[in-house]
Amino acid sequence: MNVGKKLHDRLFELETSLHKRRVRHSPEAVSKLLADEFTEFGSSGRVFDKRAIIESLRHEAGDHEIAVEEFTVRKLVPSVVLVTYRSQLAGSQVPHTLRSSIWKLIGGRWQMVFHQGTRIPYS
Repeated sequence: MNVGKKLHDRLFELETSLHKRRVRHSPEAVSKLLADEFTEFGSSGRVFDKRAIIESLRHEAGDHEIAVEEFTVRKLVPSVVLVTYRSQLAGSQVPHTLRSSIWKLIGGRWQMVFHQGTRIPYS
């Protein structure tokens, strides 16, 4: 079930804020966006929890603009949504990555509980 424009736009804002260096380098900002039970299946095949992601992002180099395509939000239950999209470093020839995130409304605030990135191989 798709969601309304207001929720779609809010989740786009939250999801893509995690692409921005100023957010990624702020443990406080990332901590607000990720639920305590957060898990990520990285495109590398590694599994990360909230603590590991916060630590990894605060030391990350670079500030690359990420292009987002085909952003969709599907309601799973009233307080849980699935976000899916394709991303690519803007202006890059690097293959796209398929991304999916599960966001949950916790204490009146949307927080990500799961994320997965899967690189699309060169054809």
